[in-house]
Parts: sequence; C-alpha cells; structure tokens
Amino acid sequence: MKIRIPAILVVLLIAAGAANQCRAWNDRGHMTVAYVAYKQLNPTTRDRVDALLKLNPKYSEWETTINQQVPNASQENKNLMIFMIAATWPDQIKRDKNYTSDGSEKGNRPDGSPDPNRNTGYDDFLMHKYWHFIDTPFTTDGTALPPIPDPNAQVRIALFRSVLASDSPDALKSYDLSWLLHLIGDVHQPLHASTRVSAADPQGDAGGNNVKLSCTKCELHFFWDDLLGTNSKLKTVMNAARKLPKADATLAAKSDEKDWIAESFQGAQQNVYVSPIAAGDGPFTITGGYKRASTKLAKERVALAGARLANLLNNELK
Repeated sequence: MKIRIPAILVVLLIAAGAANQCRAWNDRGHMTVAYVAYKQLNPTTRDRVDALLKLNPKYSEWETTINQQVPNASQENKNLMIFMIAATWPDQIKRDKNYTSDGSEKGNRPDGSPDPNRNTGYDDFLMHKYWHFIDTPFTTDGTALPPIPDPNAQVRIALFRSVLASDSPDALKSYDLSWLLHLIGDVHQPLHASTRVSAADPQGDAGGNNVKLSCTKCELHFFWDDLLGTNSKLKTVMNAARKLPKADATLAAKSDEKDWIAESFQGAQQNVYVSPIAAGDGPFTITGGYKRASTKLAKERVALAGARLANLLNNELK
C-alpha cells in the first residue's frame, strides 16, 4: 500500500531538515521585503527586473505556483508575485539536489569551498550559504573576537549591485539580481549581521543559532526568522504586507550596505540579546513583552529593506 504524505507535512519535514542552516527571514519575510520593494519601483525599473527574472531557471516553476495559488491574476500582479518568489530563490537552492553545499561547517563558512568568490551566473551550482550573513562579532565577557569570514553578505551585496549598474550581460545580471533581492532582506535581520562571542562560544553563537529557547527544537535565530508569521501563501503575504508601517524616509534614503549592516548589528545588541536572553546558550523562555518588541522591530526592518531595495534598483540598475 502506497502511503501519501500531505504536502504541508513535506514542507515541515524539509524545514526540520534545514534547521541547522543559517537563514534570515523565512520565505514569508523575504517575500514581504520584495512586495514592499516592487510597489516602489518606477515603471522602467519594473520592466527591467521583469525581463531579467525571466532568465532565472526556476521561472516556469514560479509561474506554475502563481497559477495554482492565484488563478486569473492580472499580468501586473503576476510580475509582482514572480518578484516576490524570486526573493526566496537563494534559499530554494539549499533544497535543490543539483546544488552543492560548499565550504566548512555544513557549508556556512567559505573555508574549503572550491570557489567562494565566484560570480559567473546560473552555471554556478554551489549553494554559497556563507553569502547570506556577515558574522560581525561582539562580546560582553571580554573573549577575544574572531575575524569576520570573507566573502560575506556585505561583500556580495557590494559586488552584485556593481554588476547591476554595469554593462555586464543580462544573464549575469539576472543571477545577481536574484541574489540581491534576497541578501538585502537578509542583512536587515539583526542576527544575520552579528554573532555573540563568549567563553562558551569563542567563535560566536552563529547568529543566535546556538542559543536555545525553551520550546522544542527552538533557537533564537529561528524565532527571529519567523516573527512575521510562517504562512507563505501569496495572497496571505500580500495582504499582510499592505498593513506594514511605511519606512522612515530619511532612513530609507541610506544607500550604503555598510550602514544597513551597522544598524542590524546595533539592533542585535540593543534589542535581541536582552532579557530574557541572558549570557550563555540557554535555554531561555521568551516573554510576551520580548515577542511584541521583537515583532515591532522586525516589521520596521522589513519595511526598510523593501524601501532600500527599491531605491537601489531605481537608481542603479541598467
């Protein structure tokens, strides 16, 4: 007798298998960033990103997802939803058997990768998990700080945006755009720009991945990933994204990725590693007050990421 596993259970099993991987914002979070950004793109930029994303090898699969979830959607809304799904592509490839987890520490460090700095487009089948974050270290107990691994999210954002502003071929721009949609969201998550160093974690706590919470199989990093919710159905994400507070215009105008990362680094120290998160690796019990404050900050960071992504593309994409 053949046992059929419900689709939602498959999704949960995949998520559980990926639990030791560094990621920022779940699919819903990244799609929300992209929704905010797409709504702020000028018509010329929208046409350009629409054309570039058609070169992504997963484009037809994305179209199928849209047709299944939102049948009879207008072409304008289809383009918006393609942009949203594309922002999850660098996480999608972590679950694709055609891609190789390169580097040490389950692929989360560039050491040992055959080509950690590669940028040749879709012929690259390395996962490059270490591109998703920048482990900026800090300590509260005087432990010596380790060096920041390179390449990292900051280095790659700088590279990818320079390619988008250049006369490089569209095939490469499509690849770099797909990464950029994701990484700008990544670096606005405080735990993707920081790692707490201590006597217990002399190399850092892996952006909160080592910090256990009292719930079963919970880590601080994944608590932050899921603060906007876990339902990634397109209509659900779009409805929630419309209700986000608008990003502060002055902050949104900041265009240097170093500033974005510095904000997240500061946010980690001032808003993440605070009571009930104490010294050590826990387990700690999250309070209602901590969750409310964290959710408020997450919404602000996602709105800012979307506005800054839109500004970058409007101003720099050729």
